[in-house]
Amino acid sequence: MKGRPFRYLLVITLIALIVPSAAHQPFFEDKEFDVDNPGRILDPTISTAMYSTLGKVDDVDYYAFNASKNQSILLSITIPQIAGQDNFTPVMALIGPGLPAGNLSGNISSISKPDDAGFIILPPPLNATAFFEPFSRTAYWTRQEEYVVAPENGSYLVAVWDEKGQLGRYVFVAGDREVPGGDPAFPLKMRDYWNSVDNSTADNNQTQVMARGDQK
Repeated sequence: MKGRPFRYLLVITLIALIVPSAAHQPFFEDKEFDVDNPGRILDPTISTAMYSTLGKVDDVDYYAFNASKNQSILLSITIPQIAGQDNFTPVMALIGPGLPAGNLSGNISSISKPDDAGFIILPPPLNATAFFEPFSRTAYWTRQEEYVVAPENGSYLVAVWDEKGQLGRYVFVAGDREVPGGDPAFPLKMRDYWNSVDNSTADNNQTQVMARGDQK
């Protein structure tokens, strides 16, 4: 029993050392980031990383932030190098005021957007590069990485989904200014996050979703 407080202190100390060392503020999708309860980006200029999961075939994750006119914001997606994710390539869309108008839809998923909002699609690149993050000692594939310019003052959404209905882990990053912060329990949560998502039922579910779409 005497050693337990020391172990707790050691864990807290390690967390304090690891999290501020990262190049972004990490957070986890502890609850579903849907259109009614999106992941909140408090400052889109500060590098904020959302460790998230597309956990069902028609899943769409949403992130929300406020931006000023002509503000340049980095938006990116990286894919953890977890078994089975080599070809996991989610699509990303920026939704908000002043963007080009049109109908936003996915092959598998239904994407929500305000009637008066426009959007731009940020598809995954044809080729991906790999990199190793030394502080968390984890490896990733790069996907989208693009600076976007907010055309107007207002509230913006980012939607993330997979056109093929594939399930998997991904990291959505907004901003490029490094400021210490994030979830203090990051190292502990990372252990649970760094596991494969079961895609064994994805094909059947995808077929059912597409069949429902054909009946509409």
